[in-house]
Amino acid sequence: MKVLIVDDEEMIRGVLKEYVEFEGGTAYEAVDGMQAVKLCRENDFDIILMDVMMPKLDGFSAVKEIKKIKNIPVIMLSARGEEYDKLFGFEIGADDYVTKPFSPKEVMARIHAVLKRGISENTNDLMTFEGLTIDIAGRNVYVDGEKAELTPKEYEILFYFVKNKGIALTREKLLMDVWGFDFYGDDRTVDTHIKMLRSNLKQYRKFIVTLRGLGYKFEV
Repeated sequence: MKVLIVDDEEMIRGVLKEYVEFEGGTAYEAVDGMQAVKLCRENDFDIILMDVMMPKLDGFSAVKEIKKIKNIPVIMLSARGEEYDKLFGFEIGADDYVTKPFSPKEVMARIHAVLKRGISENTNDLMTFEGLTIDIAGRNVYVDGEKAELTPKEYEILFYFVKNKGIALTREKLLMDVWGFDFYGDDRTVDTHIKMLRSNLKQYRKFIVTLRGLGYKFEV
């Protein structure tokens, strides 16, 4: 497991590097977004831990530049926990968002969950619900014939929904089955991703029904 740790705080980089190496991984460090982009051009990484607020080039801008050249999973690290920041991070392709201060053990668990992506898929199916089409083989989603730009996590959530069509799903169930582990009670992560997913599905957002006090259900 090759992990690129991008943060202008040496102490944070050091702690995360220690945990990565303890689990048998190899950690690389960058002190700002520009150095991170340069390293990604020259190397392949399994995942990136990207701080948001950094000199020279911030984390959001760095992720956008990296996504132009390589499709590497990214977990954003930020002292800012505002919903806008999280939504923007997911919109540009981040797979997860961790708010500082965080537990290094939790970060490691999230790394493993992102890398695992343990959702089995039938690669021969094409599912259609009115004007919403899901191409399983190509991992593409079309809204009235137009391709929807979903993040990998949004796609996994949608696929999980349709695979469990008509079944009430709690936030805890979604966290365990889609993310692969418990988010320490932070079920707002589910709500944030589903908000983005609904926006991308446009009028077919109606298929994702909110069950007050429980979770969600995909209903057609």
